[in-house]
Parts: sequence; C-alpha cells; structure tokens
Amino acid sequence: MVKAVVGANWGDEGKGKITDMLAKEADIIIRFQGGANAGHTIVNDYGKFALHTLPSGVFYSHTTSVIGNGVALNIPMLIQEIETLTGRGVPMPRILVSDRAQIVMPYHILFDQYEEERLGKKSFGSTKSGIAPFYSDKYAKTGFQVSELFDEELLKEKAEKTVEMKNVLLEHLYHKPSIDGKELLATLHSYREMIAPYVCDVSSYLDRALKEKKTILLEGQLGTLKDPDHGIYPMVTSSSTLAAYGAIGAGLPPYEIKEIVTVCKAYSSAVGAGAFVSEIFGEEAEELRRRGGDGGEYGATTGRPRRMGWFDCVASKYGCRLQGTTDVAFTVLDVLGYLDEIPVCVAYEIDGEEITDFPVTAKLEKAKPVLRTLPGWKCDIRGIREYEKLPENCRNYVEFIEKQIGYPITMVSNGPGRDDIIYRKK
Repeated sequence: MVKAVVGANWGDEGKGKITDMLAKEADIIIRFQGGANAGHTIVNDYGKFALHTLPSGVFYSHTTSVIGNGVALNIPMLIQEIETLTGRGVPMPRILVSDRAQIVMPYHILFDQYEEERLGKKSFGSTKSGIAPFYSDKYAKTGFQVSELFDEELLKEKAEKTVEMKNVLLEHLYHKPSIDGKELLATLHSYREMIAPYVCDVSSYLDRALKEKKTILLEGQLGTLKDPDHGIYPMVTSSSTLAAYGAIGAGLPPYEIKEIVTVCKAYSSAVGAGAFVSEIFGEEAEELRRRGGDGGEYGATTGRPRRMGWFDCVASKYGCRLQGTTDVAFTVLDVLGYLDEIPVCVAYEIDGEEITDFPVTAKLEKAKPVLRTLPGWKCDIRGIREYEKLPENCRNYVEFIEKQIGYPITMVSNGPGRDDIIYRKK
C-alpha cells in the first residue's frame, strides 16, 4: 500500500506534520524529489525540528527512511542532519539512499548564487541551495550519481571533464575563481566515505516491500504551483512536485499509489517570487505572519518571512486536481481564530472576466482576487479533537472551502503538535 503526502499550493502547507503523523502507521517513508532547498518543520516529543533532506518519519524507531533517486542529494547536509537528530536524543534512524540518486556538488551552490547575483532584480528568488544548477547537470547528463562514487576510474574522468566545462563559465560568464580538479576529486572521495553505509538499490528494496504488503509513504516537497510543468513557470522549482512523480522519484509502479493526501493551509503563504493572487500586505499580512505556523511564518530553510494571503480556492482546486487528491489535510486552522471576518478568494478577475480555472502565468500576473467574506469564530480551537465540537462558524469555513475546491477535507489540523488533528469522514 502506497500513500503520498503532497502540497496543493506554493509549499509550506504543513506536509511535515502530516507525514510525521501518518508515519506512525507506515513502514517506509520516502523523499522522492527536491533537495535541501525547502524544509519541513516537525514538533514532537523530542522537540521542534526543521528537516531538509530526511523524510519526516525519521522519529519513529519502526520506520525505514529512504532518499529516492529523484532527490537532489547534498551529502554533507544529510550527514549533518543525522548528527543533529541523534545529538538531540533521537534514536539513530534506519536510512537508505538510492544508488541512483544524484549529488549536489559545492559548485552547484556557487553557480546558484552567482546566477542570482548576475540576474539582479530579475532573479528567481532562489534559496541558493544549488537546485537549479544540479537539475541542469542531471538532465545535461553531466551530474554525479551516487553509484559512480564507487568507480574510481570513472570518477577521475568525470571530474576532469567537469572542471574543464565549469571553469569556462566561471571565468567568462561569472568572473569568479576556477575549480581545482584535485580538490574536486578529494571532495568526491569524502562524499563516498560519508554515504557508503546507506547506499542501496532502492527500487529492488521497494519491490520486495510491496510483495511483503508493507505500508509505504511518499513525502513530497513544495506544492503543485511550484511544479516545473504545471506551476507558475518560471518561478518554480526544478523537479516535479506532483504525487505522480513519486513513482519515478522512488522507483515504484504508478498503479501502486492508492491514496494521495494533499495538504492545504487554511490561509495562503509563499516563499520566493512569482504570481500570488490572494496576497495581502502591510500590517494585515504582518499580523497573520506573526500568528501563523508555530512561531510565525518564516521559511524552514531560509528563515525568510513568507508572503501571506487569504485562502485561494482557484489555486487550491487546481492544486488538488493535478495531484490526484483522494484526501485533503487542512492545516493551521487554529491561526485564524483572531479574525472577526475571514476573506476567501473564490475566483480571479482577468481583463474584466471572472474565472475559476487556474490560468497560465502570463494571465495570472494580471489576475485580481474575487473575495468572499465569512464570519470568524473568535476563539482558540486548539485541544479540540472532534469535528462536531468546533465552533459553528469554524465548521462553516471548512465546509465552504471543501465545497469550493471539490475534494474531501478528511483531516483538520488545529495546532503544531503530532496530536493536534481532527479526523472527518469522507
């Protein structure tokens, strides 16, 4: 049985908490795309953690955490993350890394920084984690695969070619110091030592797990609107954020994915540049940011203040549709308890016409939100465990959004902790 946990919007929806919660019943949790450019915040008995590469199920002793072939693997960051967890009292997790995963190299991070610097005001708002240069190399077939670390002749040959090619760009485009070939090879050797204990033929391992009827959880990064094909291109990430990609990024048959839990926030937030129709500004945004999440709406990786907005039914309906949603997990509902009235974006106005289907980026840039205001519930809903015990206006808000997006909200999160969850029937 394979379930996927993915985001409906721009990322930052609270997927980490939902994965951590569902991992209790899972045997294997897999990261299948993205890199250390976005984080998942987890609050549990060990404390508060921001995970960047490890799946959000690492806190359970019965689970195996897998880094799939679709992940942009920053090896030193992975090792540092493992050491941070164990240093804070978390038992050493069982970790497997696909031998087909590719490696984020130090020069990828430099190229990311240099390109943002070169673009200036036209930059993409990158987290400068090396993700776009990494995927560029992967698809140009010049990247380093984990398995290649263990073939010395191949490694030397590729390192030489890499230095030759990258130094042309460094000298002539960016006017920066060149890469030293011996240093690059030494780095690759150090990566080999670090990752060796974890390397595995993951697709073969998962094939056996499926035959043994294990429960497998796929954990996505970011959300639909950051997908390179279906998102707000070009202000997107570099690997597919859709549940369908879980089959590719983990090495599973697509028909094995039976449940797709799509995570939606009760309001909107985004890190980075790009169209954001329901965005709010000034004190209104600052108050929502300050109250939001657990300790405020700031990026788990960058610490950047998130851009804030009201719930966007157009974007969320589209996000859920592209994911193939079977269940919606609705998070941070408790945050909205301070509002007398809660605006909701129910449509977009573009050139005088109202639409409810999410458009391509050029049209999106011209869109204005059509807002509908719902009455607030003006109280703290943390600690409530039964849906019927939520205030009437709170239930009305959930049900209004469920009707607008057209997918069943089966989980409502009303706090940051693992147990702050309310289950609803479909």
